[in-house]
Amino acid sequence: MGNESGKKVWSEEIIVKAEELAEKVKELIIAGNVRRIIIRNANNDVLMEIPLTAGVAVGGALTIFTPVLVALGAMAALLADIKVEIIRTE
Repeated sequence: MGNESGKKVWSEEIIVKAEELAEKVKELIIAGNVRRIIIRNANNDVLMEIPLTAGVAVGGALTIFTPVLVALGAMAALLADIKVEIIRTE
């Protein structure tokens, strides 16, 4: 899959245990090539969509997304397994 800027864009989906959700999202933010994270429940309903800006410094990104990570932890307490769709660019 490509986009208008010519960069290669692809997605993958993983299933994580609810208690691992916040830590997994933190790892994805640090990875740097992730542009969007979509959190879905077992019925494939979108629970949260997290757009990530290219070029945000890792430390700054984690500071900005601290409230999101807290919300993910609270949401995870209500669910068992969660699907995480990861949109990446090269």
